Amino acid sequence: MFGIKKLLFRDQPAAQLAADIRADLGLWREAAAPSLDEVHFHTRYVVVDIATGGRQGSNDELLAISAAVVRRGAIRPAESFYVDFSGELDADTVDRQLLAFLQFVAKAPLVTYHVAYVEPFLQRVMRERLGVDFQSQWVDLAWLLPSMFDDKSHSPLPLDRWLEIFALDAGDGRRDPMENTLLIARLLQMLLVRATGKEVDTAAKLVAESQAATFLRRTH
Repeated sequence: MFGIKKLLFRDQPAAQLAADIRADLGLWREAAAPSLDEVHFHTRYVVVDIATGGRQGSNDELLAISAAVVRRGAIRPAESFYVDFSGELDADTVDRQLLAFLQFVAKAPLVTYHVAYVEPFLQRVMRERLGVDFQSQWVDLAWLLPSMFDDKSHSPLPLDRWLEIFALDAGDGRRDPMENTLLIARLLQMLLVRATGKEVDTAAKLVAESQAATFLRRTH
């Protein structure tokens, strides 16, 4: 039995995947990504958060992944995903859970708070466990919220400050990744309304706006 940190540093794990996992990965690779030209109401957004043992995606341990779907303007309780890597897991279990995450996402646009923190952890674990180059279309609320709600803040804020601004009940104490995911999903719901009013009305436009906001606010 191994924890995921030890598993990440094994030699060439992707070549040792079970045959059914390799087959399902092949199907996942061949599957087409959904169109990003649909309006928000018809787009399936997957909101993602993670728990980690540190801030460095290249070194620190990934402890959990949570995800929830926002579609047709609503958070879908029946469409959620959570996996906990903090215990002692065997290699096959870890591989199957990571595959399940890929299948759950189904190449939909991803939403999180600080892509620069979340993405490196996911890319490393997917590369080292499954041999997958995990490249996604991201929407980063950390940079997009001040762009869309400049009447409330012109600069990036901590997540909890945005929750206060929108009077969302964040609870007391430390939140787990799923609680964070659902709160980020509620921020996304409000952002999609504002974005549509600004004619950023498709997933493609939202991803582009997120990338532009990230670039501009980091370089100015």
